[in-house]
Amino acid sequence: MADADRLLLGVIAGPKGVRGEMKVKTFTENPEDIAAYGQLESKDGHQKFDVKLVGFSKHMPVIRIKGVSDRNKAEALKGQELYVKREKLPELEDEDEFYHADLVGLDVIFEDGTRYGKILRLHDYGGGDIVEIVPEGKGQKASVLVPFTKEMVPTVDMTQGHIVIDLPEDFFEVPKRESTEKSEDESQMSADH
Repeated sequence: MADADRLLLGVIAGPKGVRGEMKVKTFTENPEDIAAYGQLESKDGHQKFDVKLVGFSKHMPVIRIKGVSDRNKAEALKGQELYVKREKLPELEDEDEFYHADLVGLDVIFEDGTRYGKILRLHDYGGGDIVEIVPEGKGQKASVLVPFTKEMVPTVDMTQGHIVIDLPEDFFEVPKRESTEKSEDESQMSADH
């Protein structure tokens, strides 16, 4: 099955308690939606998971998977990615809404049409989405993080297969750290007291 036919909804973070319950890091807009689309599956599609939401732990959904009834079985699933078939997801109604999977791999250009690179992935650390971009001709280690806001990414053109970025002139400059060394007079005063 092609990756375009499925989307990653979450990753099992680890067991919660001793009865087989698990915490899940979700990539859904609402964390509780991890169990809203029916049966989920592994990345290769060979394993199927009947998921039930049972609560929350530190803002993470806690789920139970049919057939997992103890901590050892739950621990064995730590790191398991949970995918859903795209057809089970709702159609996006807003033109400014996108599934992350659809953005990965798009070209990144500046407003003047100059090509900058490609989208490697998107992140959400709690303060909003961030686009990770690999600059043209550079490896993943040289990737750049850009806030996925209207100001920084004014255009997403799915039909052309690119996004347009508009970065401030000083975006790539590293701010200079102020010196933490005290002047000779300040050091002397500190030593005297």
